[in-house]
Amino acid sequence: MTDTRQRIRAHVHENAGVHFNELVRESAFAPGQVQYHVRRLLEDERLVREEFYGRTHYYPPTYDEWERAALALFRRETAREIVVALIENDAAAPADIADDLGIARSTLEYHVDRLVAHDIVEKRYDDRNRVVLHLADPEATGRLLTAVTPTVPDRLVDRFTRLVDDLLAGAGEP
Repeated sequence: MTDTRQRIRAHVHENAGVHFNELVRESAFAPGQVQYHVRRLLEDERLVREEFYGRTHYYPPTYDEWERAALALFRRETAREIVVALIENDAAAPADIADDLGIARSTLEYHVDRLVAHDIVEKRYDDRNRVVLHLADPEATGRLLTAVTPTVPDRLVDRFTRLVDDLLAGAGEP
C-alpha cells in the first residue's frame, strides 16, 4: 500500500464517518488523488462507503450498519445535542428538549425523525399518553458519541437553521 493510501486510510480510521469533502479539505492531496485512493481502499475492503442524506461517508470496516448511521448523524451539531440531552436526562419530552436547545419544534422533529429511523432514539408514550424520547442503546450511543465531532460546515448549516427558526419565531411579534 502506498504512503498516500496509508495516510488516507489512517485518517478515515481516526475520523470514522468522515465525508469526502472533509477528507479532501483535511488532507494534503488533490481531490482526484483522494478519489483514486479511496476507490482502491474500497476495492480492497479496507474502507466502507455509505450515503446518508446526500453525503458520502467513509468508515473502517469494523463499524456495523447501525454504528455507521449513528456516526453520520452525530456529525450534525443539532442531532448530537439532542442525543447529549437524552444522555443527560435519560428521557425527555420533545418540547423540553427544543426549549433547552433553543430550537424550533420542527427542527427538533426533523432530527428526531432521522434518529428514530436509525434506531438511535425511541419515541414512547408516558402514562398520560404524551411522547417521551429515550435513547435506544445509551451505552453504545455514548461510546460512539465520543468518536466524532461535527465539522465546521455541518455546524454552520445547523446554526443557520437556528437563525432562521429565531427569525420566523419573531415574525409573529408586532
